[in-house]
Amino acid sequence: MKLPIALRVLNVIAILLFALFSWVQWNDVDPAIYDHPSVLDAVLWGLFYALIAVLFAVTFFRPIPKWLLIIATVFCLIEMGRTAPGLWKNLTGDDEFTMTQASMSAEDPRVELSREFFGAVIALAGVGLLAWESRGGATKTGSAS
Repeated sequence: MKLPIALRVLNVIAILLFALFSWVQWNDVDPAIYDHPSVLDAVLWGLFYALIAVLFAVTFFRPIPKWLLIIATVFCLIEMGRTAPGLWKNLTGDDEFTMTQASMSAEDPRVELSREFFGAVIALAGVGLLAWESRGGATKTGSAS
């Protein structure tokens, strides 16, 4: 797919960003950081972010199929719904709002859930950009490549 240079640069940045997000998920299996870490949860989040990175890479060759964008959107919305209660508790609970708590525990999962919620929001924004690019929005604006 032929994209303007600015979007190609943006897509490379997105590939690197989501690949980094995927790689960072491996700290979720570190028992020094997390109380009773879930390997399955870390792997699923890593794959989730890796999928978004791969989709951005595919745009260099072809448009993303609509059905795949719908699946990615559904995954983002499911993750946002699953983690929203932790964000809500972080925002409105008795404890002070924080995103940088030193340790994650089963007794206070609000910090990690807040981070995951915003990660899913960032991924949803990425899927929105991919959808716009795939349906030709980038080439309809009259941008030169």
